[in-house]
Amino acid sequence: MLREQLGAQADTIRQLTHQLDWFKKQLFGPKSEKQVYDIPEQDNLFSSGEAPLPETPAEEEKRPIKAYQRGTGKKQRDDDCLNDTGLRFTADVPVEVIEQLPPELTGPEADQYEVIGSKTTYRLAQRASSYVVLKCERPVFRRKGTEKPVTTPAPFNVLDNSLADVSLLAGLLVDKFQSHLPLYRQHQRIQQAGITLSRSTLTNLVKRAIDLLRPIVDAQTDNVLRSRVLAMDETPIKAGHQGRAGPQKGKMKAGWFWPLYGDADEVVFTYSNSRGRLHIEQVLNDQFSGTLISDGYAAYARYAEAQEGITHAQCWVHSRRYFIEAQKDHPEQAAEALQQIARLYQNETAINDQGLTGEKKRQYRLDHSRPVVSDFFQWCRKQLAQGGLLPSEPLTKALNYVLSREASLTVFLEDPDVQPDTNHLERALRPIPMGRSYAQSSIMCSCTFRRH
Repeated sequence: MLREQLGAQADTIRQLTHQLDWFKKQLFGPKSEKQVYDIPEQDNLFSSGEAPLPETPAEEEKRPIKAYQRGTGKKQRDDDCLNDTGLRFTADVPVEVIEQLPPELTGPEADQYEVIGSKTTYRLAQRASSYVVLKCERPVFRRKGTEKPVTTPAPFNVLDNSLADVSLLAGLLVDKFQSHLPLYRQHQRIQQAGITLSRSTLTNLVKRAIDLLRPIVDAQTDNVLRSRVLAMDETPIKAGHQGRAGPQKGKMKAGWFWPLYGDADEVVFTYSNSRGRLHIEQVLNDQFSGTLISDGYAAYARYAEAQEGITHAQCWVHSRRYFIEAQKDHPEQAAEALQQIARLYQNETAINDQGLTGEKKRQYRLDHSRPVVSDFFQWCRKQLAQGGLLPSEPLTKALNYVLSREASLTVFLEDPDVQPDTNHLERALRPIPMGRSYAQSSIMCSCTFRRH
């Protein structure tokens, strides 16, 4: 009885330690998953001929090294303006010339001095936000001999009866959704520029501009759904809480962006307030048939199983992450799995380097990657058959994860248009987590200012 309790406690401690390591990695660990060199347990990941080696400088280039030596790489681009203060800027940056005259050259004895040269100092300055009021003078006229006046029509505007020029609308949208600058901060910037405008006006302008863009988004969505290979993912976002009586001030809840990545490298973001399978059904809506690439979220697999004409492919990078999490408890087995997965990506690199497409790309994968995939899954079954692994251990979860998805992880071997992962889609998702990071940084800075 005591032995069982100790075993249960040890298992609990192992799980909690694993969770703690995961949180530490999220907070302090590197975000990139690119493996650029062999780890000790992966002696054969790259052959000696493929491993990049540092270049050794020639003997004649050796010179004494000071306590600190700057890098010898090229620092100045061709189109840069560089000066003795270290300030770098392109030729397009406006430069204001300020003449600084000493009292000697402006006083009563100025003729006693002569200028023999000059020195230039550069400083970086900031000006107020650039907003301009467009003043359009429209003459009112009438034909001679008549009394009816005629007013010149106003120039075309994107929004009828609006004070906003199209440049302001574009700036509001780009700053808010691409640069993650909230409207209240944009409102502050406008006020600091000397312009009086209510924040609700900015909100209404953004809403009206979004309504104008809806037909474009609908057309993009229809085009993406015509793709033969479609990648889909989901990522959380904080959204305003909508109650029965309307939006509730200060209330935020989790929403979800569901991006679609089509054959023409076109990305469309759809939104839902849930992460359920219903949104997948509503978006695809029997309009898509082909290969659906996704991560391991079970909702995609269940949808694909219920639909005819849809083949489900899954991501090797997400599978790889499970073995990365198992490295601490089972370094040798995890390293072996990572080494085999790395061989697949070496083959993909060779395909890209040789510019293979179509049937040639498919045949290369069948000749080089299919044996690697077959050996990998055989190795995974062998690890489970040996026993000694607890169900809660990270390696057990990693093995069960890939074995339960064996069919979908091998789809890319037969179809040259299918990527082995969803990296191309995750790169398109970067603006979303960047916005979350900016929001968290703002909260932390705000708390720091309050404490001090």
